[in-house]
Amino acid sequence: MSNLLMLVLAAAGTVVDLGGLKSSAPTSWKDVEVSSPMRLKQFAVPGKDGEAELAIFFFGETQGGGVQANMDRWKKQFTAPEGKALEPKVTTIKVAGNQATILDVSGTYMFKAKPMDPGPGEPRPNHRMLAIVLETAKGNYFIKLTGPGKTIEKNKKDFDAWLKAFK
Repeated sequence: MSNLLMLVLAAAGTVVDLGGLKSSAPTSWKDVEVSSPMRLKQFAVPGKDGEAELAIFFFGETQGGGVQANMDRWKKQFTAPEGKALEPKVTTIKVAGNQATILDVSGTYMFKAKPMDPGPGEPRPNHRMLAIVLETAKGNYFIKLTGPGKTIEKNKKDFDAWLKAFK
């Protein structure tokens, strides 16, 4: 990548590198210190209804579990609002020629500070998660954008554009 291109990308926002695939995060996302050594990168995503969190995980070439196992685990982090059914949507797209499976789920997020903490978690109603397994030759990358539903909706176009910009 040329120095000029790197300067342009840096001006646009923090450059995220997923095993050689690069894209600039939207400038409104705040690059924050990772809260766990399991995280590769972490951003705070602003919203007037509360901040969302974007976390990127990479565990190595053959680690982190398969696509379906992660989709199932992520779905279980949500419960349906009273009197309604949980309606998660799973789609696949190409990101820089690599398959990406996306889970879009809304409801009450059962937050846990650490995934292996006992108990059901702290209920956070009206939340949404966009969670992705990006399959690459170097291993799977796991991306989760989680927060208040209105914040996720407000930032979805930027999130989608960020994914499509990976080269």
